[in-house]
Amino acid sequence: MYISKVGILGLGTQGQGIAEISARAGFQVLVATRSQASLERGLGQVTESMAKAVKKGRMSDLDMQSALSRIKGTIEPSDFADCDILIEAIPEILEEKKAIFAQYDRILKPEAVMTTDTSTLPIIEMAMATKRPERVIGTHFFWPVPVTKLVEVAVSIVTSEETFQTTREFCVAIGKEPIRVKDSPGFITSHFMVLLGLEALRMYEKGIASMEDIDRALEKGLGFPIGPFRLNDLAGIDTLFYSQRALWKMTKNPLFAPVLLLDKMMAAGRLGRKVGRGFYEYDTERQTNFNIKS
Repeated sequence: MYISKVGILGLGTQGQGIAEISARAGFQVLVATRSQASLERGLGQVTESMAKAVKKGRMSDLDMQSALSRIKGTIEPSDFADCDILIEAIPEILEEKKAIFAQYDRILKPEAVMTTDTSTLPIIEMAMATKRPERVIGTHFFWPVPVTKLVEVAVSIVTSEETFQTTREFCVAIGKEPIRVKDSPGFITSHFMVLLGLEALRMYEKGIASMEDIDRALEKGLGFPIGPFRLNDLAGIDTLFYSQRALWKMTKNPLFAPVLLLDKMMAAGRLGRKVGRGFYEYDTERQTNFNIKS
């Protein structure tokens, strides 16, 4: 199947990055959010991201203007009727994703591929909310999307080989390195990273070390590019929370059991860098560990 127009639902951190790289690769891109305000905010952040790439010499101003001209925004679902591939990038809440898949299944042309950027949730449940389950697949991108190469392409037990090949070829076309994984809880990377994030929280709650020193230990001692607290601030505390809940529900593995501090972070609205406060507090000059009390 030939892909020329990409539809993206959601303009959070992931959706912004997917929109950017798809447009930079030459695809026509249509993005949607639930409100005009969030749409304008998200499109502004896509422009800002490209402007930073120009400043760093990673793309020319002409290329940026060309890429931006290929991105259109909408809040009307019906505008997606002619998309060749739809990428859903909304929060990790299964019932909401299933509702989105059922809704857009009725809008998209029959041959269009539907993908989800989920990092933990079962592809099969989203697929069975549609009348095209063989054309539903997972595309788990990694933050920051414009520079991180890996994409986990997750196939359910009903995903067709044609759908996988089409999706794989699209990922290569936008400069990614796709790997094939089965539809299983957390795939490869989220399984490991949620475990790491939860264990780091437990170590902190036990008073073994500060958040900053746990991050430093993994960065300086084990060669991680970023420690678990900083990583989850970047990805979003809500992402860790919903992923943990999903993996716990699906596996009942005690390693995925809830951690009280994570619940408190959600209740306090400390969702990470996107709101300026997570495990660390952020301003334009520096970041500080504010020593959360559990």
